[in-house]
Amino acid sequence: MLGPKKISRRRFLLSGAAAGGALLVGWGVAPPRQRLKAQAPLPVARDAVALNGWVAIAPDNTVSIVVPRAEMGQGVHTALPMLLAEELDVPLAAVRIVPAPQDKIYANLAVMRENLPFHPDDSGYTKAAAQWGLAKVARELGINLTGGSSSVKDLWLPMREAGATARGLLIAAASRAWKVAPEQVRADAGWLYHDSSGRKASYGSLAAAAALETPYDVPLKQPHAFRLIGRAQPRRDARIKSDGTARFGIDARPEGMVYAALRMAPTIGGTMAGINPASVLSLPGVLSVIDFSGALRGQTGAQAGVAVVARTFWQASQAAAALAVRWEAGPHAALSTQALFDGLAAALDGDDEHVYHSQGDVEDAATDARVLRAEYRAPLLAHAAMEPVNCTAQVSDGKVRLWLSTQAPSIVVDIAAQVAGVDAADVELHEHLLGGGFGRRLEGDMVAQAVAIARECQGRPVQMIWSREDDVMHDVYRPAALARFQATLDAAGSILTWQCRAASGALGHQFARRNLGLPAGGPDKTTVEGAYDMQYEIPHQRIAHVAVDTPVPLGNWRSVGHSQNAFFKESFVDEMAHAAGKDPVALRRAMLLQHPRHLAVLDAAVARAGKAPAGRAHGVALHQSFGSIVAQVAEVSVEGKEIRVHRVVCAIDCGLAVNPNLVAQQMESSVVFGLSAALGGEITIKEGKVEQANFGDYPVLRMHQAPLVETIINLSTEPPEGVGEPGVPPVAPAVANAVFKLTGQRLRSLPLRLA
Repeated sequence: MLGPKKISRRRFLLSGAAAGGALLVGWGVAPPRQRLKAQAPLPVARDAVALNGWVAIAPDNTVSIVVPRAEMGQGVHTALPMLLAEELDVPLAAVRIVPAPQDKIYANLAVMRENLPFHPDDSGYTKAAAQWGLAKVARELGINLTGGSSSVKDLWLPMREAGATARGLLIAAASRAWKVAPEQVRADAGWLYHDSSGRKASYGSLAAAAALETPYDVPLKQPHAFRLIGRAQPRRDARIKSDGTARFGIDARPEGMVYAALRMAPTIGGTMAGINPASVLSLPGVLSVIDFSGALRGQTGAQAGVAVVARTFWQASQAAAALAVRWEAGPHAALSTQALFDGLAAALDGDDEHVYHSQGDVEDAATDARVLRAEYRAPLLAHAAMEPVNCTAQVSDGKVRLWLSTQAPSIVVDIAAQVAGVDAADVELHEHLLGGGFGRRLEGDMVAQAVAIARECQGRPVQMIWSREDDVMHDVYRPAALARFQATLDAAGSILTWQCRAASGALGHQFARRNLGLPAGGPDKTTVEGAYDMQYEIPHQRIAHVAVDTPVPLGNWRSVGHSQNAFFKESFVDEMAHAAGKDPVALRRAMLLQHPRHLAVLDAAVARAGKAPAGRAHGVALHQSFGSIVAQVAEVSVEGKEIRVHRVVCAIDCGLAVNPNLVAQQMESSVVFGLSAALGGEITIKEGKVEQANFGDYPVLRMHQAPLVETIINLSTEPPEGVGEPGVPPVAPAVANAVFKLTGQRLRSLPLRLA
C-alpha cells in the first residue's frame, strides 16, 4: 500500500479553489504570471538558440516550436505551430515540433477557466472576475492537459505573442548590426531585409545576437495581414500516419524492455482474494507475477489486479489468461443497469437538487397553458479508442522514465512520482502520438499500474498493454443520465416555460479524487452543461440537476455532459414543435431572435441540406458547446428496424477558423464518433460486471455505415473556439428527430432502437 504523502502546493491550491474560491480573495488584484519565459532554459539541439520558452532557431534556419498539447488526431501539431509561425514570419515547412518541458507556462488556463458554470449569455464583472481568478489559479498550478476542445483557444495569444516577441528580438539584432532603425528592417519567411541598402540576413545567422536583446512588446498582426492563419494547410502528420512511421505510445521500444499483461477484478469494486503465481511461472518467457492493486486511488475500473511479466507480449497475455486468481466480488456484486436507473429515478422523485439556471417564474407563467412532459435517458458509454491503453515505465536508481500517449502530462508525472516514491523532478516523460484519446487518456490509471509493475522489474523497462476486453470492461465511463422535462405552450404555440431536472453521477468529483488526490463535492458543471446554458430565448426557465453517488467509475467522454444533454434538449424542442403544429426549424428560428450567430448557423445548415429525397427525412439539431455553435441536418432512412444515416450537413461557427481543413476533419470525425454512440453505444452491467467486452458487442460505426458529411464554416472574426468536440452533441438528436418524421416513434432513449 502507498504511504502518506506530504500535501503539495498544487493540491493545497486546488482544495482552496474547490472549497469556494476563498483563495482568490485579496489575490485577484495581483498581476497574472507571464507565459513567455520558462523557469529553466528551453532544451535546444544542433546549436539552436532559444529566444523564449516557445521557440528556438538553429544556424541552418530550422525553427523549433514547443507544442505542449497532445496530438490525438485533432491536428494540433499543425494548428498550434501555425500560430507561432504566423507571427514569427517563417514558412510552416521550416518548423519542427519539440515536446514541452515540465513547466507552468505550458499550463492549460482555458480548460479550467471555462469550467465555471456561467451561462454563455452572462456578462459583467462577476463572470469576468471569476474567470480571471481561476485562470490565475490554473497558471499557478501549472496543470498541462489536452481536453475541453481548448488547445487553440488557450494558446491563441501565448503562442502568437511568443512568435511576435521572437521576431522583435531578431529585428532588434539586425537593426543593431546594420545600424539602422528597427522600423527599416523587414521580416519575411525566415529572413530579415533592409530594402534600401539591399542587405539581408537569415534568422539563424542572427539568433545568437537576438537572444542578447531585451524583449519588448511587439504588436500582433491584424487578421488582414495573416498569411497562414485562416488558410487551409495540409496536416503535418499526414505522411507519417500514412506510411506507418508515426510513433504512438504502444510503439515505444526502450532497450531491454519486457511486457506485462493484466488480469483485473471482473466486478466493479472487486478485490483480489488470492493468486497462485506457480501456476504460470514455468511457462515460456514468464519472468514474474506482480500484484499492483495498491497503486491506484479513487474510483477506477482498474483498481484491483495482477500483472504477468514476460519476454514477449504473447507470452505475457497467454500466461495472464492461465493464471489462477481468486476474486472477492465486493460490495457491488448485485449492481445492474436497472438498479442504476432506478436510483436516478428515485433521486428525481426527491427534493434534493442544485439549480444551475433560473429566469422568470415557471410556476406562475404556466397558468392556463398547455403542458407537455417527457423523460429521456442515456446509457453508460466506453471510450474505445483504437490504440489500446498502454504505458511503458522504467524505475531505476531513484528515477522514473515513462513512454506514454497521454492527454495530461503534468498529472501523470505526479502520479508516477507518488507510486514510485520519488520527486516529480525525477520523472522523465517521453510523450508519443495518441491513437485516439476522447478523454480516456486524461486518466493516470495506466501509469500507476505500469510504474507499480516496473518497481518490481529490477530496473528493466516494462510495457504494459491492456487487451480490448480490458479496455471496454474496465473503463471510466460516460455517466448514465435520466432527464425529465416539463414545458408549456401558450395560445400561439410558442414555448412559454421550460423546466428540466436531470440526475446522473458527477464525473468531475471522481476525476478530482482519482487523478488529483482531492476531496470533491458541490455542483459539477459537467453534469448539466448543454442544458442550463442553452441558447433558446424562452422567457421562463428552470434547469436543475441531482448528483447521484455511483460505484461505477466515471470519466470524461468526448463532449462530456453535452453529449447527453444535447440529445435531451433538442429532442424535446422537436416534441414541442410537433405539439404546437409548427415546423421544428421555424420554432427554433423564432427563439433565436437575439442570437444572430446561432440563427446564421442554423440557416446555413438547413439551406445546404435542401429537401430530403423520397423515402428519407431530415432531422435538425442546434447546439452550442465549448464556445462553438453547431447545427446539423441528418438525412435518414429506415428499413425495417434499421436506421441508416446517409448524409449529415454540419454548419459551425467556431470563431476564426485557424485551419479550415482541420475544422472539416473534426466535424467528420465527430459525426462518426457521435453516430457510433447514437446507433449502438451502450455499456450495461449485470451482477456487478460490465457485459460488453469487444467491438462485437460494443460496436463502432463501420465504413459502409458512415454518411457523407458536408461541413460549412461560418466566417467570423471572433477569437477561435473549440472544434474537437462540438460536432458530437447534435448528431443523436438530429437522427432521432428524422426517425420521428419517418415512423412517428419518438425515441427518448439512447442508443436509438425502433420497436
